Amino acid sequence: MNAVHTLRDVLLHEMETGIRSTCLLLQKVKETDWPYRPADNMRSLKELADHLIAIPETDLAIMQEKKQSDITELEKRYGALQSAEEMTAAMEKGYEQFKSFFTSMPDEEFLTKKTTPFYLETGMTQSRWLAETLTHIFHHRAQLFNYLKQLGYHINMFDLYI
Repeated sequence: MNAVHTLRDVLLHEMETGIRSTCLLLQKVKETDWPYRPADNMRSLKELADHLIAIPETDLAIMQEKKQSDITELEKRYGALQSAEEMTAAMEKGYEQFKSFFTSMPDEEFLTKKTTPFYLETGMTQSRWLAETLTHIFHHRAQLFNYLKQLGYHINMFDLYI
């Protein structure tokens, strides 16, 4: 058994859970609720959803050291999506690209290769990027869950681990 592959696969499996449950939550959103904003200094539900669904593809582009302008273009593309069906399909496609990148990577590169995003001075290893992206998804999925609870949706913790 290869311990590096096992760890990578566990992290990717957890990411799949986060993505699957995010997509199911998004499909519950009523069109009239997209403008909801819990406070003036917070994203609207639509803005939060746009950011969340873009994470697999944008984080991949960031760890591949793409320019800030490239990331901005990706984010704009995700922001133009309107329906939950479009959003979930785009998130799933972004995840497949992300997963392919990591599953094709040699173990040594996964553990030791560092890349530096446009916003940091020092890089992070690819394994750390994977953990960073996983926590990024779960952070914003929790926000989505809370927004929906505040709006009165009938959801509970079981919606998070489907």
